[in-house]
Amino acid sequence: MDNTTIIAGLGNPGDKYKDTRHNIGFMVVDYLARRAGVVLETEKWSAYYAKARIEGRNVYLVKPDTFMNLSGQAVIRYLDYYKCSAENLIVVHDDIDMSAGRLKLTNGGGAGGHNGIKSIIQHLSNKDFFRLKFGVGRPGKDGVHPDFPVDKYVLSPFSQDEKEMIEERMTVIEDGLGYLLSGDSKKAKNLINSVK
Repeated sequence: MDNTTIIAGLGNPGDKYKDTRHNIGFMVVDYLARRAGVVLETEKWSAYYAKARIEGRNVYLVKPDTFMNLSGQAVIRYLDYYKCSAENLIVVHDDIDMSAGRLKLTNGGGAGGHNGIKSIIQHLSNKDFFRLKFGVGRPGKDGVHPDFPVDKYVLSPFSQDEKEMIEERMTVIEDGLGYLLSGDSKKAKNLINSVK
């Protein structure tokens, strides 16, 4: 990794989607911003962003304002402008194929049916970026009613219990990403991926 990293949290803009499962990427980036003492209030290139110093690195925290399916439009502008390669991009997003609260840090791979990731791969023409996946579960598993349509499920809000679980995960995410930004991807993966 060179000295500039972009951490992009995926979600949908607007109060209607705040605190919904599909917006866990926004929630993680907002948490990282609070911990770094910055606020994502400046809008540029179809995203809200803030610059932070984390583990001695320049980190741009980014929340695309394009709606999920067009996330790549915003992310590519930041990579191009700050001359970041794909390996210096970390994308945080929800994953319905993992049980609620499970964390997984991966590098590369396909979109796994996630439209935000699909858009980023399409605009980057590159799959070799880090993804921090946050499990949100899916209908028919973990006590979620099987008749709950998936598209409505991901746009539904987290319960109070789930919000407390998310808060507990945030410290692990912060520590894990700290290792990654320090250049120790193995330690980062071991910590983050241990959360089932």
